[in-house]
Amino acid sequence: MSVNNWPAEDRFSGAFVFCIIMNTFLFLIGAFVLGSFIYASFSAAPWVPMRKSDIKRFLELAEIKSAQKVYDLGCGDGRLVCAAAKSGADAEGFEISAFPYLLAQARKFFTKCVFKIRFTDFWSINLGDADIVYFFLTPKILLKMKTKFEKELKKGTKVICYVWPIPGWNIVKTSQTENRPKMFLYEV
Repeated sequence: MSVNNWPAEDRFSGAFVFCIIMNTFLFLIGAFVLGSFIYASFSAAPWVPMRKSDIKRFLELAEIKSAQKVYDLGCGDGRLVCAAAKSGADAEGFEISAFPYLLAQARKFFTKCVFKIRFTDFWSINLGDADIVYFFLTPKILLKMKTKFEKELKKGTKVICYVWPIPGWNIVKTSQTENRPKMFLYEV
């Protein structure tokens, strides 16, 4: 039955108008979530949830000391940020995709882990106060990341990247586990 066949009093009732508004609202929310996911995928990397074994490897490479500032660029659902916070870090993640960002906020609430998640593009953030920076981004972005790091990071900052090495930087340590990609540690 088409809307045009409805009696006029039903077409303009509060329930009908409410349904139209809710459908429009849900469509816009869905478009925003999907759009942010697509933007994140094309601008730096798609969201790939981190495995517990990889978080353990990160923690071993990072050797976090109490109150060190740890940034996770493109933090996804906040697993690594939460683990860094539990290790004593002042941990903060940046995420531009709405769905993983909301999952990170839920993780923060349900685990009662104290960390910050910002719904923003990390390119607009100055990383100068970081002690440790972690990222897992596509190779096409590495040269741009290298330039940002060289401009902003202080001497002694640890940079840990997943899968692809940073071109032109000397690797301090590599973490490799069977059937898992490498993790690279650098020091600025």
